Formats: sequence, C-alpha cells, structure tokens
Amino acid sequence: MSRRRATTQQGPIGQEPARPLAIRGFALVPALFLLVVLAALGLVAIRIGAGEQQTVTQGLLQARALAAARSGIEWGAWQALHGSCAASTVLSLPDAALAGFSVTVSCSASNWSNGAATSHAWLVNATAISGTYGQPGYVRRVLRSTFTDAG
Repeated sequence: MSRRRATTQQGPIGQEPARPLAIRGFALVPALFLLVVLAALGLVAIRIGAGEQQTVTQGLLQARALAAARSGIEWGAWQALHGSCAASTVLSLPDAALAGFSVTVSCSASNWSNGAATSHAWLVNATAISGTYGQPGYVRRVLRSTFTDAG
C-alpha cells in the first residue's frame, strides 16, 4: 500500500514526485504586479506627453496672437499718421498664419503746441483674440503703443 501526501502530486512511475501544490502559481503574483506597474508608467508617460504637446500648442498660439496684435498696432499707426484715427475698429486678418484672430484696434489723439508748430500724438491699442474664453484654444494679447509726428 502506498502512502501519498495530500499536498504533493505523483509524477509518472519511476520519476520523482512533482513540486508541492502550494508552490505552483507563485510567479503569477510578481508577474501581475509588474504588469500593473508597467501599465501605470505607460499611462503617466502618455499624460506627460499630452501635457507637453498642449504647452507647445499654447506657446505657438501666444506667438501668433502677439504677431496679430503687432499687426493691429502697425495698421493703427499707419491710419493715425495718415489722418484717420478711428475710436475702435475690428480687423479680420486673412493671412494664413493669423487666420482666426480678431484684432480690435482703438486710437486716441492729442495735440500740443511745439513752438510755432502743433504736434500730434496717438495712443494705439490692439487686442488680438482667438478662440472662446475658458476653452483650451483661447488666447488673448493686448499691446499699447504711442506715436507722434513731432520731429
């Protein structure tokens, strides 16, 4: 009569018995842990990459908004120096790089005596806006510049 233990399994005749049943599947726990850790690291890498991409996109939008506001300042200065200082004008820029920006240009003029001559000064404000406030693609830049015809 052969005695068997309840915790072991017999191998084929003439071979040693197999490992105890309690040890089987021991590598499964570390493998699952490693899999979960690698998945978490992958998700962190994806989130960091997405955040970096959004930062770069926002930086590009800020640079375009600055260029649009500078365009508004130049337009307002040209208008003022040629006798047309409008209180407020909205420009739509058709250029490919500045498309989608709305630029509001305002101008105020003042005069002063410079000896026998009268000189003029203009304060030109330009506000460039793209997107909807509160949304990720929203950007706004405000520039202010003063021009004079005094020589």
